[in-house]
Amino acid sequence: MKDLRAKINDIAKRRGIFWNSYEIYGGVAGFYDYGPIGSLLKKNLLDMWLEDFVYRDGLHLIDSPVIGPEVVYRASGHLEKFTDYMVRCKSCGHAFRVDELISPYVEVPDALSPEDIEKVIRENNIRCPDCNGVLGNVEEFHLMFSTRIGLDKQGFLRPETAQGIFVNFPILYRINREKLPMGIAQIGRAYRNEISPRQGILRQREFNMAEIELFVDPQEDFNADLIEDIPLPLLTMDGVEMKISAREAYEKGIVNGYMAYYMARIMRFLEKIGIDLSRVRFRQHHREELAHYSQDTWDCEILISLGWMEVIGIAYRGAYDLEHHMGHSGVDMRAFRKFKEPRRVRRKRIVPHMEILGPMYKVQAMKIAKAMEEMEPVEGGTLKVEVDGKSYDIPEDAYEIVEEEILLSGERFIPHVVEPSFGIDRLIYAMLEHTYYERPESGYKVMRINPRIAPIKVGVFPLMVKDGLDIRAREILRIIRDAGINGYYDESGSIGRRYARADEIGVPFCITVDYQTLQDNTVTIRDRDSMEQRRVSVDSLAEVVKDLIDGRLPFTSLGK
Repeated sequence: MKDLRAKINDIAKRRGIFWNSYEIYGGVAGFYDYGPIGSLLKKNLLDMWLEDFVYRDGLHLIDSPVIGPEVVYRASGHLEKFTDYMVRCKSCGHAFRVDELISPYVEVPDALSPEDIEKVIRENNIRCPDCNGVLGNVEEFHLMFSTRIGLDKQGFLRPETAQGIFVNFPILYRINREKLPMGIAQIGRAYRNEISPRQGILRQREFNMAEIELFVDPQEDFNADLIEDIPLPLLTMDGVEMKISAREAYEKGIVNGYMAYYMARIMRFLEKIGIDLSRVRFRQHHREELAHYSQDTWDCEILISLGWMEVIGIAYRGAYDLEHHMGHSGVDMRAFRKFKEPRRVRRKRIVPHMEILGPMYKVQAMKIAKAMEEMEPVEGGTLKVEVDGKSYDIPEDAYEIVEEEILLSGERFIPHVVEPSFGIDRLIYAMLEHTYYERPESGYKVMRINPRIAPIKVGVFPLMVKDGLDIRAREILRIIRDAGINGYYDESGSIGRRYARADEIGVPFCITVDYQTLQDNTVTIRDRDSMEQRRVSVDSLAEVVKDLIDGRLPFTSLGK
């Protein structure tokens, strides 16, 4: 399995998929560049993600800044709780994430306390992987990158794209005509100052995410008909493994309806991009390893050469985020739930006495009165009111509490959030491993990437570089490109070697211009996976290639 990883990394660097950043200066761990092939691969994968998860469900897409002020991450809980445990070697001084060191000895490292971790290290005599030295005490390490905004404001690079969605909830809710469920998606970079990233693009300090925040009414019944009846391989927090349909998992209460819905959709998506579904599972987080914002989380894990790897997380965040941002900002983050029938209720409310407040607080009087009206009534005494960051003590004679009967059409509440979060770099790596293949007769390497995701769709080759074949091949390449299809020209080496180079980066179709082309205006088109060839007229070539890429036309249906 290590050999497979070495082969993938070799192809990745040699053929321009990805490589370590800043190599001329020795490189920096945790940072990777995507090359010409990798950049296209990532773009095509994200385009398919948008089609499958955003356009299909009518979600809204936003793009928010990667730098946020300190108050955002204080409210979200990241400032206090976004940490990992680490240990340093007493001899060489190298630092290591403890979960990576103890994972061979403990099933769920994230569920352990620092004391438990040190016990595991002692009992198993775990030493420094670099020099075999003795490891020191467990330390806590904060994972957010800090920066300055302007001259004196503390800022942080976002550790996830989600907070840019939550802080915009009031605007987005209004844009969505105040209706729930409301899905908001964001694609972008996130940043985590990893302690010791040593797994290539699987663990980076700057990485690509695609996230959805689905805002829902927790009292609204879920429509089970929306859940595709797809088998799900589940591993519960109690260690129970099962294979159960997504709908049955919901009906039995193993997962809620929204999570079952996304699990089924994810399975469809993974199959489409070439992931072997027999090497996929959904693992439920133990209570001790849940993120500070999560009530329940299931990781979609894919088996690769390094073992089971988390690629997608589905978290039920409840009302945590909106509740905390509402508390820190003072901005109303609630939605409105309409009753089926209006309800008569008795309630108490504060009535400000403007004749007293006006002379006391002058220009601030109206703001103070409004804040008082929105407060929960407390019988008697001085009221404490905050307006524009300043606190005011309102005397008892400046207001009164009245009780009245009113007719309510609905009530305000804080929506709950379901979050499917996709690690794009990990998806790309898993896809490369799962689509990698070596031809038994030649040993040539092949990436059997879905044609829609393949970075380059077509290679155009002249059989010989003479007699006008090369000129005609370049003309055909222009026809392909003018049709919006990404293709390239190659005349170097034998046709077999050119096919092999195309296969290695997943080019699904190769067009060969031969002497028959000059006679009847047809070319041969070769299918990467079957290696079969068919003749196609140049006049219909672009249309045929588009249909092949989109899966509308089976290759076997082409004429001989």
